[in-house]
Amino acid sequence: MTSDLRDRKATLRSRLLASRRSLSAEVRTLEAAALAAHVAALDVDADQTVCAFLPVGSEPGDASWLDGLRCRVLLPIVTGDSPLDWAVHTGPSGLAPAGFKLLEPTGPRLGASAIAGASLVLVPALAVSVDGVRIGKGQGHYDRSLPLVTAPLVGVVRDCEVLSEVPAEPHDVRMNGVLTPSVGLRWL
Repeated sequence: MTSDLRDRKATLRSRLLASRRSLSAEVRTLEAAALAAHVAALDVDADQTVCAFLPVGSEPGDASWLDGLRCRVLLPIVTGDSPLDWAVHTGPSGLAPAGFKLLEPTGPRLGASAIAGASLVLVPALAVSVDGVRIGKGQGHYDRSLPLVTAPLVGVVRDCEVLSEVPAEPHDVRMNGVLTPSVGLRWL
């Protein structure tokens, strides 16, 4: 990665994180309710699998959005520099604190390849461009996992985080859609 690209990504991440931190608790609560309603309206059958995540910190949404998924839900488990591991979400009592301020499922680990069986993958992002380029927090956890997926990838962001352009690298896996509080699911 060139120094210029690295700098552009770092600047964009800083700007997006500062913007997220500036949001009021009231706005975050309203956004979380809207995202939960949009997730409940997704066209997912009971026999399908959705890979999702539990929002942390200033990420849009909250744990309530998982309640609307009436299917098998897998949540990520961070495994260092390897692709993410996955386990079935069984509810709040089946979660434990983990690194990066995450809550992770305590059930059996299904392995990194479990994401390949998903019908839909909801992906945390700081921003997604209109042509599908996603920027995350820079640790590469999803970058190592998303190449295993053939299902639609949907970046979860705030409406203002759908940008005209996001700096891209050759390894970036493009999103097929975005899920935002105001619009809901929008295919790119």
